[in-house]
Amino acid sequence: MYFSFLQACIQKRALAEGKLIHAHINQSSRESMADRLLGNTLVNMYAKCGSMVDARRVFDQIPKRDVCSWTVLIGSYAKNGPPQEALYLFHQMMGTGVQPNHFTFASVLPACTALQSLQHGMEIHGRIVRSGYEFHVVVANALLDMYTKCGRVKIASELFDEIPERDVISWTVMLCGYAQNGFIDEALKLFNKMPEKDVVSRNAMITGFVQNERLVEARKLFEEMPQRDMASWNAMIAGFTQAGLVDEALRLFWEMPQRDAFSWNTMIAGFAQNGLVDKALGFFEKMPRRDVFSWTAMIAGFAQNGLVDRALKLFKEMPRPNVASWNATISGFAQNGRAEEAMKLFNQMQAAGVKPDSKTFPSVLPACANLAALEQGMEIHEKIIRCGFQYDTVINNALIDMYAKCGNIHKARELFDNMHQRSIVSWTTMIAGYAMHGRGKEALELFEQMKRTGMNPNGITFASVLSACTHAGLVDEGYRYFNCMQEIYHVTPTMEHYRCMVDLLGRAGHLVEAQDFINKMPLKPDPAIWICLLGACRIHKNIGIGEKVAQCVFELDPQNSAPYVLLSNIYAATGKWDGIQNIRKMMKDRGVTKTPGCSWIEVNKQMHVFLVGDRSHPQSYEIYTRLDSLFWEMKLAGYVPDKSYVLNDVIEEEKEQILNHHSEKLAIAFGLLNTPLGTTLRVIKNLRVCGDCHTAIKFISKIVAREIIVRDTSRYHHFKDGQCSCGDYW
Repeated sequence: MYFSFLQACIQKRALAEGKLIHAHINQSSRESMADRLLGNTLVNMYAKCGSMVDARRVFDQIPKRDVCSWTVLIGSYAKNGPPQEALYLFHQMMGTGVQPNHFTFASVLPACTALQSLQHGMEIHGRIVRSGYEFHVVVANALLDMYTKCGRVKIASELFDEIPERDVISWTVMLCGYAQNGFIDEALKLFNKMPEKDVVSRNAMITGFVQNERLVEARKLFEEMPQRDMASWNAMIAGFTQAGLVDEALRLFWEMPQRDAFSWNTMIAGFAQNGLVDKALGFFEKMPRRDVFSWTAMIAGFAQNGLVDRALKLFKEMPRPNVASWNATISGFAQNGRAEEAMKLFNQMQAAGVKPDSKTFPSVLPACANLAALEQGMEIHEKIIRCGFQYDTVINNALIDMYAKCGNIHKARELFDNMHQRSIVSWTTMIAGYAMHGRGKEALELFEQMKRTGMNPNGITFASVLSACTHAGLVDEGYRYFNCMQEIYHVTPTMEHYRCMVDLLGRAGHLVEAQDFINKMPLKPDPAIWICLLGACRIHKNIGIGEKVAQCVFELDPQNSAPYVLLSNIYAATGKWDGIQNIRKMMKDRGVTKTPGCSWIEVNKQMHVFLVGDRSHPQSYEIYTRLDSLFWEMKLAGYVPDKSYVLNDVIEEEKEQILNHHSEKLAIAFGLLNTPLGTTLRVIKNLRVCGDCHTAIKFISKIVAREIIVRDTSRYHHFKDGQCSCGDYW
């Protein structure tokens, strides 16, 4: 009797009714938890209804568990999370002497897929071979899915060829694997070989075409389909919106014989992705019935278009926000430069009892990275481990980026080395981390190591490699990589690559060569590339080229304050005070305002922000007293203030005072006052560190016997024992 009732609860996902039946079972004298089959059914009911706590409690009460008991719970954890618990249970089961069957293997492999843990997947594959289940179609399909989703398409292809009896799922999984990994031609060949093509396999092929930007072929296949389901129409609509063909998507939407919530959500997301936020909102408001995904799509749409306040307003209006809604809102704030608010939202999410998922952490970690909030980032890392996501490749990539941008490049490399599965993003992130820390040699060594693994670099990888060459002054190597990018890897240079080359040449003093490089490049120069060259003119005090370059930027972007400031710096360095006055007049006439210098430091998980000459901090008196003391200690040690960095024609004593009150020095003084002796200080500045501050911090690091790490807009500087990691080349 109970079995039929419990099966009905499973089918209808009726948790409340299932609990009532469970209570009745406990009160019954005829049937109890001693009945293993009944216990297994209860575990399955709770798991299918999403109550893993209850499922585990029932499982623990079953006195003699069989392979079915273990398999039900393992499969439930693999599906509902946390997936690492499925792996733990699998190994625990093996320890009790219960042998897995084909269903057990098929149930545990998705946990490896969810964790992107190729190592665990291959270990289980070895057990499968020893158990003789390798070619059981259910197990083989799970292996195909695991290998393709972990990026090992070749292994999956070889396994597929060896399966003696394939079903339609085998073909579809392999087809999807090819398409999702960019092997669309192989997917098409496989599709044409399929003995039977159903609507699912055709939808998979359409989705593959769409993902690989082959919309004409997708449309042709869609038109030829003998039978279409909702997924067929939705896949084509998504393809049109991704290609920017919103009108075509809309026409198809209205042609649909029936529309589900996913159809509406696809249109909402499509409008938003193409900047048509008002149309997206119009669709959202017209929806006959909104689900949580509709709300989330609209929130994400606002955020993608920079309208984070509207996103937050809509989020607060949601009836029951789920983890995806929180993720979209947090990510929106983080991606739009409002990192502190993103962190606050993450904390509010936890306070609301919403459990983070694998998408939450890549949403919030960039906020830590942008703020250089190392202490908070480390707390989130601990949370990741507690949630069991330490093997997730995407999360590890975000952690590597966070640690690198928070100044702890050693921890970033440790994480990279311990990764079970590395993607191109993993390699690129680590190379970029070395680049921003000025460790060009390590960056290039890692790049060569990546190539030896067979991983092909992409445009972002090459931008990171060129940046590494820039910060290390490796001109010849930079040229070599720039050329091989096109000749060997067929990567077309973007403006970012050309900017890196100009920056490389300019910093090395090859100003004329950099200017010629800009004039000969096939792309039209943008303001940023001229500003790169102007910054190099500032370093090398070249007024002639600097004035010409500044004029180019004035014409392209007259409201950008950077060229005015850089040209003023060149004039100040060469004593041309009349030139500075002219620049100031130009800025006033054009309504251009300079971005104020700002530095911040994290102490006890709190951010403390300072502007130049700032006296608003509660410890202002102590900070300035400490700075004055340091100033005289530095002078005794041989420090000479570089007054060329003062853009005011004032008396010498006043120039020294202005220099001594730069924001990064205030942040350092605060850090010295509020952290234990020997603690490393990490300071972030929103502008490039001036030459005088760079010299001063070298002296300070030796006087106070501390390592001081400063991140500016250019790179990281590690000051220790009177030296800087940049070797004064930045």
